[in-house]
Amino acid sequence: DDKLPLELDEDLPGVETSLLNVPSKCAEQAEEFVKKVWAAGWNVAHHHTLPDWLKDNDFLLRGHRVPTNSFLACFKSIFRIHTETGNIWTHLLGMIAFLGIASYFLTRPSIEIQWQEKAVFSAFFMGAILCMTFSWVFHTVYCHSERVGRFFNKLDYCGIALLTIGSFVPWLYYSFYCRLEPKVTYLALIIFLGTICIVVSMWDKFAQPQYRPLRAVSKPPDFPRVCFGWSVCALPWNIGDRKLPSHTWGLHSQRV
Repeated sequence: DDKLPLELDEDLPGVETSLLNVPSKCAEQAEEFVKKVWAAGWNVAHHHTLPDWLKDNDFLLRGHRVPTNSFLACFKSIFRIHTETGNIWTHLLGMIAFLGIASYFLTRPSIEIQWQEKAVFSAFFMGAILCMTFSWVFHTVYCHSERVGRFFNKLDYCGIALLTIGSFVPWLYYSFYCRLEPKVTYLALIIFLGTICIVVSMWDKFAQPQYRPLRAVSKPPDFPRVCFGWSVCALPWNIGDRKLPSHTWGLHSQRV
């Protein structure tokens, strides 16, 4: 009778340790189970295992999607974690936001917003919605195949140019509200530059990884900088409309 309690006392620390390890073991097993389920349903690859047409970013080493050759698999990947998840969702939510804002703005009664202003901002909303749509669809189906990825990559760049063109329409409309000639002139220049960017974007070699330096110089994201240069050229014309007093020019010259 005296030995039994003594043996229990000796085994008690081991039992306590085992009981304390149960939660951590359960957590490890659950984590391992989740990893197996995740790996069974979705595979990501290292950068060096990708085909050349998917090796666009040398700094992202892990988490890449493999070629799927399936639009269904591409769209299912929207709800997975990989290198394009952030790009997909930021542009998808942006598209939804612009659709909501455009619907609210364009359905206001004419007593609040005149039809001319609705027409002007329609150009901006159209460019923004197309840009966001082309972008999230491109990042979604980019891993489908080389042909599909190249096609939607072109649309992605075209969308950026369209957004830039549309963004300048309201600015030019209000900046030259009473001046038709400069308004039409600068709008024509913006459309001309945007068309050039779209044509360059449709060039097949433009999307290849080895032409990344060329994209850095001439791609549509740099198009706003060019357009900003034109807007600076419009500044004297714009100031002339406002007839700034002479003492304002004096203060400006002193600051310069």
